[in-house]
Amino acid sequence: MTKITVAKGDGIGPEIMDATLEIILAANAQISIEEIEVGEKVYLSGNTSGIAHEAWETIRRNKIFLKAPITTPQGGGYKSLNVTTRKFLGLYSNVRPCKSLHPFVSTKHPVMDIVIVRENEEDLYAGIEHQQTDEVVQCLKLISRPGCEKIVRYAFEYAKQQNRKKVTCFTKDNIMKQTDGLFHKVFDEIAKEYPDIENEHWIIDIGAAKMADSPEAFDVIVMPNLYGDVLSDVAAQITGSVGLAGSANIGEECAMFEAIHGSAPRRAGQDVANPSGLLQGAIMMLNHIGQTEVAEKVQNAWLTTIEEGIHTYDIYKEGVSKQKVGTKAFAQAVIANLGRKPTLLQPVSYSNNTTLCLPKYVRKPAAVKELAGVDVFVHWAGTNPDALAEIVQSIQTDDLQLAMITNRGIKVWPNGFSETFCTDHWRCRFLPKAGTMANKSGIIQLLTNALEQQVDTIKTENLYLFNGKAGFSLGQGQ
Repeated sequence: MTKITVAKGDGIGPEIMDATLEIILAANAQISIEEIEVGEKVYLSGNTSGIAHEAWETIRRNKIFLKAPITTPQGGGYKSLNVTTRKFLGLYSNVRPCKSLHPFVSTKHPVMDIVIVRENEEDLYAGIEHQQTDEVVQCLKLISRPGCEKIVRYAFEYAKQQNRKKVTCFTKDNIMKQTDGLFHKVFDEIAKEYPDIENEHWIIDIGAAKMADSPEAFDVIVMPNLYGDVLSDVAAQITGSVGLAGSANIGEECAMFEAIHGSAPRRAGQDVANPSGLLQGAIMMLNHIGQTEVAEKVQNAWLTTIEEGIHTYDIYKEGVSKQKVGTKAFAQAVIANLGRKPTLLQPVSYSNNTTLCLPKYVRKPAAVKELAGVDVFVHWAGTNPDALAEIVQSIQTDDLQLAMITNRGIKVWPNGFSETFCTDHWRCRFLPKAGTMANKSGIIQLLTNALEQQVDTIKTENLYLFNGKAGFSLGQGQ
């Protein structure tokens, strides 16, 4: 018997959770349930996190969390509980299977069967944002080697467990050579450890286009957080419906399972919502806790129900569907089909599932790190880069000289173009003179000079070499 934490959520959440639990308990799932309250009511009680301390303790104690969709109130500075939960519990891997149910659910891709493995903790979802000038805000994109290694290794181990043949990596490392470049580099490193699994890399834009047009070309796709968030919804939709897709969020100690859709408050309390997405999450949960026979029984019963044309309103189609049912009736139909297997759709078998082998991250030896210069970001309302260069050159030191100015990443000095539109946010790069070394005292002197000359410095970024290789990007156009 495994004790799990359950949150019924908001909107349609309570209805689809009740239906899901009724189905898996009827299939003899060996679970006991400890329910917590999260979401809109908790937010509106004055708790901006949407979850109480006691609820956190319940989740951490039980390790397994089955969560229905929640509503995050608009405004008021409320943070997404989904993102918070994934980060606090170290749920680094988001797994979303997307498989066609043709011809019973409409899709243009009848043989689609892909799994998107999305990094879940970092990237732009670190949520570190600042307004820096009147015209410019920034969001920091954080990609770490541990984050890359854990998610890429999970993707290959998942492919190995599920007997899948290929893992594809999507990044935009032709533009973001440091962040996405690290993700791609780690992918190539780890792929060598799995010679029996084909591997490939696509630039995210053409990869996304190919996935939307020819998803049968892919098997398992691994990618950073933002890309994975967007493309997993696209993939779910082109299989037939976002409402049919479940999601697993896996960490080294805890795991959370959910539907990928939202709380749909307009459909709440009407007994019309499709519980399939949350049920798919629950099936992934049963597999995760080792109850593979129950998971297999439920999945085959669900497939049989879909095959029989017993559909909720969201996938009901005249001429294909046989009966339009509500949430409760759909659950009863699945229960009635327990022990049966589909005849046209491919039945599933989880009996050969092996435990994923996921070693803990081991930190690599530290690189030789050398200070190579500094980027000083300046708030200046002028428009002529040459005029700014004159001002900024007045603060340079004997050791650190102005080498480049960029605006929104594009080089505008020296030898900029008059056609380039500039905002009030400027990056001024200072490099040491030939034969000298950069040092932090020189950076402090640079900033002291800026203060005296009333140059409005916003922030600095130190430029480093790691084992002699630049750990910073060139300006566009350099």
